[in-house]
Amino acid sequence: MRVAILAHEQFPDRAKTALGVLRYADDDVVAVLDRENPGTRVSEFVPDVQDAPVVAGMDALEPDEVETLLIGIAPIGGGFDESWRADVRTALEYGCDVVSGLHYFLAEDEEFARLAAESDCELRDVRRPPDGLSVSDGVAGDVDAEVVLTVGTDCSVGKMTTTMELARDAREAGYDAAVIPTGQTGIMIEGWGNPVDRVVSDFTAGAVEEMIVEKGDEYDYLFVEGQGSIVHPAYSAVTCGILHGAMPDRLVLCHDAGREAIHGYESFPLPPIRSYVDLYENLAAPVSEARIVAGALNTAGLDDDAARDALEEYAAELDAPATDVIRFGTEDLLEVLL
Repeated sequence: MRVAILAHEQFPDRAKTALGVLRYADDDVVAVLDRENPGTRVSEFVPDVQDAPVVAGMDALEPDEVETLLIGIAPIGGGFDESWRADVRTALEYGCDVVSGLHYFLAEDEEFARLAAESDCELRDVRRPPDGLSVSDGVAGDVDAEVVLTVGTDCSVGKMTTTMELARDAREAGYDAAVIPTGQTGIMIEGWGNPVDRVVSDFTAGAVEEMIVEKGDEYDYLFVEGQGSIVHPAYSAVTCGILHGAMPDRLVLCHDAGREAIHGYESFPLPPIRSYVDLYENLAAPVSEARIVAGALNTAGLDDDAARDALEEYAAELDAPATDVIRFGTEDLLEVLL
């Protein structure tokens, strides 16, 4: 599928969904929309993902160049920025489908719904939960697969990236491994999943359990995409729901090197790294014996020597192996996970 990715004014550092699709999806990305950097290329910003030109907007593309516009950014709260309206409108007029991971549902926007109907296009809101979800039955621990969950010290520290890298490399090593997508980016990449941060609170654990049960007897390993953080003042509820719904066997703690405060809530400092081990393991204890057996550290802002020093310190704090899965690979983690 030929896609354009909307990432205005946030590419690459704050365009987590855009980067995830560029790195892991099978789609042919024909352009990234970023009005701040037209005339450049993705490779000038991020060298290790699919390359594509960066253009100012959809009107810089020809109608037959692209089949789908994907919203590749999501502000806190998941709202729709009205400055994006012209690009979505143009995409629909071109006959393109539009895929969005916002809490604002494009299919409920009167103008977009009308244009989609006129052009016979699909408005796909991946954060719309499926019907029929219910409370957990407490049975995820009964599946044959080993369940590995990524958890975080904060939001946007690399849980989705770590999940994808571990699952991909496990498959390349000959294991039957699958990703359990719980957020908009994972759902866009994998083509299925439950958007747990949009699910009714009582049903969050059940939504995760449903996916574990669906895949648990087909695969040897399930890598569950974590969300938020147990200490996050806004997102801790979804973190707990995933942890209890997945009933994981092992946990991987993800952290962003140098981060000292909660993203978007900077008046809340991050606790010491070691305290997360007790927090997550004690919270898991009523439903599983999960332990943090490895760490993933995002060292993108450091040079190689500083990154290695940071990883050594992080591993010592966790008393477990740690790596930057993009920079140094996943071998050390897979040794203790598989």
